[in-house]
Amino acid sequence: MSGEHPLLSPPDSPSAPLVPPSTLAERLEQLCPDGSSPPPPPPSVLGSNDVDGQGESLLVREYTADCGVRPGKHFFELGPESRPQFPLDYPTRHKKRLASWGTMELHSINGNSGDSSAVQEKGNNKSQGIHHKSVHCEDGLLHEDTPRLIYIDDPRRTNDKYEFTGNEIRTSQYTLITFLPKNVFIQFHRVAYLYFLAIAVLNQLPPLAVFGRTASLFPLLFVLCVTAIKDGYEDWRRHRSDRNENNRESLVLQSGQYRVKKWKDIQVGEVLKICADDTIPCDMVMLGTSDPSGIAYIQTMNLDGESNLKTRYARQETSSAVAEGCTIMGIIRCEQPNRNIYEFTANMEFNGHTFPLTQSNIVLRGCQLKNTEWIIGVVVYAGQETKAMLNSAASPPKRSKVERYMNRETLSLSVFLLVMCSVVAAGMGTWLIRHKNQIDTLPYYRKRFYTNWGKLNGKTYRFYGIPLEIFFSFLSSVIVFQIMIPISLYITVELVRLGQSYFMIEDRHMFDCNSGSRFQCRSFNINEDLGQIRYIFSDKTGTLTENKMEFRRASIFGRDYGSRVIVADQLQEEHDTGSARKRWKLKSEVALDYELMELLHKDLSEDERIAAHEFFLTLAACNTVVPIVSTGTSSSCAKGVLDVDSIDYQGESPDEQALVIAASGYGYTLFERTSGHIAIDVNGEKLRLDVLGLHEFDSVRKRMSVVIRFPNNTIKVLVKGADTSMLSILANDSERDEKLRHSTQSHLSEYSSQGLRTLVVAARDLTNEELEQWQCMYEDASTSLTDRSLKLRQTAALIESNLKLLGATAIEDKLQDGVPEAIESLRQAGIKVWVLTGDKQETAISIGVSCKLLTADMQQIIINGTSEAECRNLLVDAMEQYGIQSSNIINQSSNCKSNAAFDYLELPDEVKTSNEPKCHAGKEDGKACVPLALIIDGNSLVYILEKDLQSELFDLATSCSVVVCCRVAPLQKAGIVDLVKTRTDDMTLAIGDGANDVSMIQMADVGVGICGQEGRQAVMASDFAMGQFRFLKRLLLVHGHWNYQRIGYLVMYNFYRNAVFVLMLFWYILSTAFSTTSALTDYSSVFYSLIYTSVPTIIVGVLDKDLSHKTLLQYPKLYGSGHRQEAYNVPLFWITMLDTLWQSLVLFYVPMFTYKESTIDIWSMGSLWTIAVVILVNVHLAMDIHRWVFITHIAVWGSIIITYACVVILDSIPVFPNYWTIYHLACSPTYWITILLIIVVALLPRFVYKVVHHIFWASDIQIAKETEMLRSKRKHLGSEKDDDSS
Repeated sequence: MSGEHPLLSPPDSPSAPLVPPSTLAERLEQLCPDGSSPPPPPPSVLGSNDVDGQGESLLVREYTADCGVRPGKHFFELGPESRPQFPLDYPTRHKKRLASWGTMELHSINGNSGDSSAVQEKGNNKSQGIHHKSVHCEDGLLHEDTPRLIYIDDPRRTNDKYEFTGNEIRTSQYTLITFLPKNVFIQFHRVAYLYFLAIAVLNQLPPLAVFGRTASLFPLLFVLCVTAIKDGYEDWRRHRSDRNENNRESLVLQSGQYRVKKWKDIQVGEVLKICADDTIPCDMVMLGTSDPSGIAYIQTMNLDGESNLKTRYARQETSSAVAEGCTIMGIIRCEQPNRNIYEFTANMEFNGHTFPLTQSNIVLRGCQLKNTEWIIGVVVYAGQETKAMLNSAASPPKRSKVERYMNRETLSLSVFLLVMCSVVAAGMGTWLIRHKNQIDTLPYYRKRFYTNWGKLNGKTYRFYGIPLEIFFSFLSSVIVFQIMIPISLYITVELVRLGQSYFMIEDRHMFDCNSGSRFQCRSFNINEDLGQIRYIFSDKTGTLTENKMEFRRASIFGRDYGSRVIVADQLQEEHDTGSARKRWKLKSEVALDYELMELLHKDLSEDERIAAHEFFLTLAACNTVVPIVSTGTSSSCAKGVLDVDSIDYQGESPDEQALVIAASGYGYTLFERTSGHIAIDVNGEKLRLDVLGLHEFDSVRKRMSVVIRFPNNTIKVLVKGADTSMLSILANDSERDEKLRHSTQSHLSEYSSQGLRTLVVAARDLTNEELEQWQCMYEDASTSLTDRSLKLRQTAALIESNLKLLGATAIEDKLQDGVPEAIESLRQAGIKVWVLTGDKQETAISIGVSCKLLTADMQQIIINGTSEAECRNLLVDAMEQYGIQSSNIINQSSNCKSNAAFDYLELPDEVKTSNEPKCHAGKEDGKACVPLALIIDGNSLVYILEKDLQSELFDLATSCSVVVCCRVAPLQKAGIVDLVKTRTDDMTLAIGDGANDVSMIQMADVGVGICGQEGRQAVMASDFAMGQFRFLKRLLLVHGHWNYQRIGYLVMYNFYRNAVFVLMLFWYILSTAFSTTSALTDYSSVFYSLIYTSVPTIIVGVLDKDLSHKTLLQYPKLYGSGHRQEAYNVPLFWITMLDTLWQSLVLFYVPMFTYKESTIDIWSMGSLWTIAVVILVNVHLAMDIHRWVFITHIAVWGSIIITYACVVILDSIPVFPNYWTIYHLACSPTYWITILLIIVVALLPRFVYKVVHHIFWASDIQIAKETEMLRSKRKHLGSEKDDDSS
């Protein structure tokens, strides 16, 4: 790097150049005709670890770029058919469109460069013909024909031409002017609200005014006002947050000086100075930093939740100019604003030269500057166009299964309502036709008054003729029976879900002490779905495992190391004795192999020693880890004095950190990194290596490489990556190479069988010709605004070939606590657990065995196909071998069995009728059906999901107890979830911890994020979030069961509560010549569902528990009640409606017969019916309550008292027609006897049914409830005996 001093020399000391100046000048002249120096490499964003979501297909067609150099130069070609010309100027064609799921582009998962396999992408897109409801397409990097032009330190020229947005942000939804119309418009997206609005409008018409006009508006206005107040308060908080954010201040370069300026006034093109610990106000391209090398450290917690520091670099060209105090003028050509926070494609023209800008040169809004005094940058995206704001969109909304069924029952009740209104209208027409000659004398339809009362004398009644009277009678009936569709149910369900979420959040059993995180409810709409989950799709790394990597084994030059380990400090002390030297102290202990340490300290030049040296040099150099060195201290020792410096490594990949820490433990300590070089302490000797280029790890290549120049001018390419991608590019020139490769492969298989994560390490020397060719292609690819990733892949393929195998690494990722127990309980509950991982097949199988997902009695079906025909044959053969029939042929359901004698509940695995194929004994062997486990890799899924093999995969997979998908990409994860979700009615849950799990989480019915080591992208896209996988057991088996039982009963009870009231009015109308008159006051009808009976349902919906959490955890099979939909189903709905019909008949006719011979008026009957129906529905509720607490008693019995109080108040107002009726009724014993008789007769059939069903057809829950009661009594009796004996 020009302008840099040697690492080990003082700034004023001369240092010999690594390459003779003349040779270097000639080489630069050949490579860069314009005279510019070759660009330093863009640092990688993602390490080369074998992590989930990086299992993309290798079937990628590489393309060669035309470097545009002088004729006569020889260049490497990959094939004549794949050599499109990539011009150096800016292309005018549109970038290809990339499929994305949810709010983040999936080609950027885990921070890679966004590459994806062409075949993979095609396969996923084609296989998602049923996905169009969930997939949206966004433009790629360039959304317009021309790039975005930014003139540095010239905001006026920049914004006058392009009119870029300012930096003011606005997350609020409303303003004072738009709040009322916009909020009302949004609320009326609910069809039920439109229904009640129509009812209120009809009631304002004089012929249809059944209720008071004000009273008819009250329910709808109440709901609208409550929702509007809630929305207004939330939006006010957004306004306040926006105001605070926009009024923050930063230093902006104005007239040669940095002056304070509010964030909202910052414009694109302005130059900003950010100081330590300040927040970045907009997306900026870095021009310089306080560090001479141009490096800066940022924390992206506000953006993606990751707490580890990340490095960003200023280009050396601009960094030097900033350090010298020069004015920076130039042009930046960049992509149009997009959501991809892991990629940035741009060029900068500066001092006549053009050089590339990547994601490593930009800092994003919301990040914080750390461990750096200041940085200077130019604004490229501001305000709403920043990547943080573009990613602020919420997750797609989800609706619960119970809510969808609730809409179905609402439609049924609507049909029933129309039938009742038609009956009333037909009855009215029949009655009018029969009495058409008596209309002048009948009290209801008299045409004229027969009085001498002044103006009323001779006044005509409003009689519109029989046809119109029938029509008006129909509409009036709709108004009277309006609460058959319960508007209060929507608010009640929302409040109950809110209460349930509060108790889930406060559950101390789901608090993670290690991370200090508690359970989060990010969506309140699907609480009850947690009780009906049939399939769980789980990530492995960081979800089942801790994602805390530890270096365990190594295969170097065909020899296995790691069996004999010793603590690093002890081994280092042995080799540090005898002389004083600097010693690096790691923050975490490393277990080292004694033999390997001895090999590294031998002064030999044999091949094994050289291979070990290059192996650890590759681990220390081929990464993006940033070393952070603390102040050194001196430590006395018996045989010398050691300078001990503490060093810590920050990186985005736990795998990379583990490898660098291991290399440091063996004496290869990375202690400095800049944009142009790295410094490694090799057993006390400082080694400075120039980084000529770095190819990031991506999911297509599955490897990472770095081009290094050594002090002796040797050029090497160091590569590490997945074995599937590395073994195919190794040199195989001799029998020795083949033997080394074979032994390494055997070690890899052994490591994978132990559940370890593996990487292959290789290297080779580059000739001057290869270096020149690579540098030319690298410069062209890195400065291209279009297809940059594709060109960089092709450039990497030039040097990533004929590699010398050095060895392999094995890293352990331990299982989280409680994972095996949780999976076992979930399987006992009838839930199928599928693991979707990017790891190797052997690693995934080993982890599956460790966590009890795969058991010894399972028959494993392995699908590893390399073509469509092979995949089809493997699927068909497996189905024939195990007698699996297609889901289109067989559809069976099994009955549940219970065994109460041993207090053990037994449920079959398939307790719910679904579209799943069933396993049968094979025709040839006649064996009983054994549990099956399907293991399939991502390469096979490319062909299966792309072709018409989805049905075969679905039939086979759903017949297996366990499915493990290896080497799968993010879109494949979502495709697998959607394959099950769209072909069955079963509920799906996806759980993961990384950005590569976002698509899967958003596709599933329920998404759960783990607060892990890979950031918070999964948490931000999830419906629920937790700290450990083991909490999923309690979330589903306890809270999920409770929530489903409560919501299911709540919906059913609300339908019953309103229907019994409406049917009582219906019987009354039939007895009053179909006149749609009412015996109840207007306010009694309105208050019935809003005040009189609403509080008990909310309290019971939040607090009631059919079983204790201990019982639910002890007997996981109780969870099957949700699979069988015991709390809410169609037969139960109609049985409830029949019971409602009976109760309404008793409610109406018992008072009618009781007061048949009396002179009681109609308003007194109305008061009696009001009190009786409230008491009836509350006693009905009390019969079904499982857990009585103090607040439950207050709610149930208090609502009856409140009803009496309201009736007394309403009957005490003289202007009302029911004035003083309650006082007359309450004095009569008949009144109280009538109410008691109504309650007993109405609820007797229900009581008998519950008793008989409980005795002869007891459910699992009832059996468990009795078990709880017996245990409680035994415990109580035992304590009493102990007290007596004492």
